[in-house]
Amino acid sequence: MSTSNKFANAIRALTMDAVQAAGSGHPGAPMGMADLAWIVWRYYLKHDPANPDWPDRDRFVLSNGHGSMLLYSLLHLTGYDLGIEDIKAFRQLHSKTPGHPEYRETPGVETTTGPLGQGFANAVGMALAEKMLAAEFNPKDHQAQKKIVDHRTWVFLGDGCLMEGVSHEAASLAGTWKLGKLICLYDDNGISIDGEVKGWFTEDTASRFRSYGWQVIESVDGHDHDAIHKSIGEALQETDRPTLICCKTVIGYGAPNKSGTAGVHGSPLGKEEIESTRAALGWPYGPFEIPEDIYQAWDCRKEGETKRADWLIRWKEFQGKNPSAAAELERRWMRNLVDGWDNKKERLIEKVVSEEKSLASRSASGEVIAQLAGILPELVGGSADLSGSNCTIWPDARIVTGENAAGNYIYYGVREFGMTAISNGMVLHGGYRPFTGTFLIFMEYGRNAVRMSALMGIPNIYIYTHDSIGQGEDGPTHQPVEQIANLRGTPNLSVWRPCDAVETAVSWCMAIENTSGPTALILSRQNLPHQIRDPGQVSNISRGAYILRDSENEPELLLIATGSEVALALEAEISLAKQGVAVRVISMPSADVFQKQDKDYREKIIPDHIRARVAVEAAGSDYWYKWVGLDGKVIGMKGFGLSAPGSAVYKALEITADKVVEAGLELLGKSL
Repeated sequence: MSTSNKFANAIRALTMDAVQAAGSGHPGAPMGMADLAWIVWRYYLKHDPANPDWPDRDRFVLSNGHGSMLLYSLLHLTGYDLGIEDIKAFRQLHSKTPGHPEYRETPGVETTTGPLGQGFANAVGMALAEKMLAAEFNPKDHQAQKKIVDHRTWVFLGDGCLMEGVSHEAASLAGTWKLGKLICLYDDNGISIDGEVKGWFTEDTASRFRSYGWQVIESVDGHDHDAIHKSIGEALQETDRPTLICCKTVIGYGAPNKSGTAGVHGSPLGKEEIESTRAALGWPYGPFEIPEDIYQAWDCRKEGETKRADWLIRWKEFQGKNPSAAAELERRWMRNLVDGWDNKKERLIEKVVSEEKSLASRSASGEVIAQLAGILPELVGGSADLSGSNCTIWPDARIVTGENAAGNYIYYGVREFGMTAISNGMVLHGGYRPFTGTFLIFMEYGRNAVRMSALMGIPNIYIYTHDSIGQGEDGPTHQPVEQIANLRGTPNLSVWRPCDAVETAVSWCMAIENTSGPTALILSRQNLPHQIRDPGQVSNISRGAYILRDSENEPELLLIATGSEVALALEAEISLAKQGVAVRVISMPSADVFQKQDKDYREKIIPDHIRARVAVEAAGSDYWYKWVGLDGKVIGMKGFGLSAPGSAVYKALEITADKVVEAGLELLGKSL
């Protein structure tokens, strides 16, 4: 065993011991990538274990997150707050070493990974954010010694990541954007869960990435340290193109009987194989035992402190020469709102109220975005080839390109999944609040990335337009049915479906203020009538649900609606009132926000004792029984949509004011 290999073998030993103790896990990738990890983390990665959130650190993403013990071993060995007891607790309840890396659960973990390919796409977003911040804040003479934003993004990824479609979407954009500080090491071991990938993964990966505009370094021996150093040296010389280093490795390297096979991918090695591996590697130490000289060789704390101290000198100089820019950048890193936000928000909403416009909520959103772009310099928009249809772009938007990253609008092309995962990476990097747009039906393409943002609790903003059968002539392929319930059912995701321009403005402001998770804004294609409200009603929009119209006496029937169907509920109320029915119309733009209100407010809006309730929404109806009860009624979708003008589809599917009236009277035991 050579001197250099024993440091990599520390990763292999910790991995096989932790997986064995847990009784589950994935030892293959960590054991195969250990040499790559030693070279990158000990010689090239800029990081400070004592300050995992240092803004100018390099970002490291383990895209093949099932190999989490690789990352945990690295964090432990280099000096992060992750002790040997944490390693021993791998995959145990409430440990700092969960089965897959989880953002905020473990110091040094930059993003939650596991769904293959998404970590890679997150890294593209991180690299893009770095390039944009550098273009915006670095001194224009580009002197290296004065740069305050100057770091790289490193990615480890495997065959599975590259098979996933999201990797194609993200890689293509990374090349277009010329992300020269993005370096990816591909663990080309030829094995996945089902065995040798040559039966289902035969494309020319190198040519594929070259076609995207990447620098590709092929056939690097992933166990030859000199070869790894040389390839990384080439990557560091490239400034315009991202780099893919194709590393030939052996999965489960060191295990005499299981290395190079699918058997080492996702199962413990077993006690006998572990002992054989120790002997084969020349590792004479017991389980979880790392000798002090190896700890000392891995320790990055002193070097990290020095690197951060060097940056702090530049930062202090920058603060002195550019105090306003420094304060702005620091505000963004901390995700603080701009000074005077409350007053600016109030004026924005008051303006929309006074204009009394009847227009599609997507159009109302576009007008709000134009206002917010002038208030929040960190706001960065984008759309998956639907900028005009989503109304996500505004007149003064500056387009981000490979040649000029100092912008605030991104054309993602038809790449919903890649767009969503990339924007997650931008949020994780810090410095920007991205929002992205597509049709609600195409949320499905990016669905898992939406879920990941909710799981991580990061404040991404999703704009989903063309929200219902009001989409009309495009037919059922483009008319969402189950998507809103899907989003509402996602923990930690706030969902807003506004009924007019005023509710849209409030929804946007709530999205900006929500920094503990993502927000989805569900917007209409068709025009929506302006609703008259008093100041108290306007104020209560932010509480998720409120009384839009009430009866003079105590109501006997509650009508609950969202979005375009609020107008139907109001129309039904007029008809019911003429028949002597006391009706309350409740607009509920955000059920999750309403649910978080105090009990007294919820009871005030939807009294428990009033059981005659009708909900109306042009979407899947099952969700609404939560609010109307099994004894209530829901006017909604029971199947897919139809191809016809929107008004005709509403009528054909019986989502009309007349049907609301009929349902209300039936609940009250009255006839038309």
